Amino acid sequence: MSRYVPQEMRVLVAERAAFRCEYCLLPDSSGSFPFEVDHVIAIKHGGKSTLENLAFACPRCNRNKGTDLTTVLGDDETPIRFFNPRKDIWAEHFEVESGGIYPKTRLAEATIKILNLNEAERVIGRRLLQEAGLYP
Repeated sequence: MSRYVPQEMRVLVAERAAFRCEYCLLPDSSGSFPFEVDHVIAIKHGGKSTLENLAFACPRCNRNKGTDLTTVLGDDETPIRFFNPRKDIWAEHFEVESGGIYPKTRLAEATIKILNLNEAERVIGRRLLQEAGLYP
């Protein structure tokens, strides 16, 4: 399956996400780099370039996620999958406070860890956007 995602499909993915990163909810208008279309399940893991497997992502979330699908937390070696914007509801797994993104579930803990969602610069940026009424 091709990694190429046609322009028309990229527009549909962005519109469906209301032009926000589907992992951290950052609006694409706030970044200095263009947002990207992410394969939720990477092609190397059998994912396809279909609307059902694509998500709108900021560059940081997309880079941190890479082709990973799971991680382990603490001493427990049980793999925990990441948030999947095509199957999961963001508000059921995460909450935002003062720019920080906090987990409600183990799935959210795994996602926060791998995407490094609470890196200091990211929290500060989201807090500034919150104060301006632009986040989430």
